Amino acid sequence: MMTNSVLLSLAVFAFVNSITPGPNNVMLTASGSTFGYRRSLPHMLGITSGVALMLLLVGAGLGTVFDAMPMLYTALKYAGAVYLLYLAWRIARAGAIDSGQARGKPFTFIEAAAFQWVNPKAWVMAVGIVAAYMPQENFYWNLALGTLVVSCVNFPSISAWTLFGSAVRRLLHRPQSVQRFNIAMAILLVASLYGVVSV
Repeated sequence: MMTNSVLLSLAVFAFVNSITPGPNNVMLTASGSTFGYRRSLPHMLGITSGVALMLLLVGAGLGTVFDAMPMLYTALKYAGAVYLLYLAWRIARAGAIDSGQARGKPFTFIEAAAFQWVNPKAWVMAVGIVAAYMPQENFYWNLALGTLVVSCVNFPSISAWTLFGSAVRRLLHRPQSVQRFNIAMAILLVASLYGVVSV
């Protein structure tokens, strides 16, 4: 069973990985500014649930598939990069919802959960947690407990980015300002590809 010190270390690791900038947080900032916090809730819940499912499956042995077939991981990484480009385009085209010129819609729960499977940052977090924080004794109990801890830390962390986007939304009164903000978020998302394709 995980000791309290291991649980605390895991919580800190999950917090650092969840709160730092990455594709999920850039998209949530853009979603918060375009659609508001409430309409972005399915997106946030999908991220937390997708990360939890990934962690459970990696712990259950999916990570060994990538060890045996490294080309599969490479293909997944580049598929994720292409998808991030699509998401950047989608964010850049989003308009101000209050202006009546909004285009698109917020991510659904399923879209956000599925995105974690092509999100390299989520993979690094899941593999790192299983490798570093899961004692072998009572492994599956520890895996379930660790997944609960990660989920409890992840949701408030990513919520902060959506709240930031919602706060920025209140400052951006003109549709042109919102569009510029969304384009800046799209550029940041594309910039995050550097870490995806360089590892």
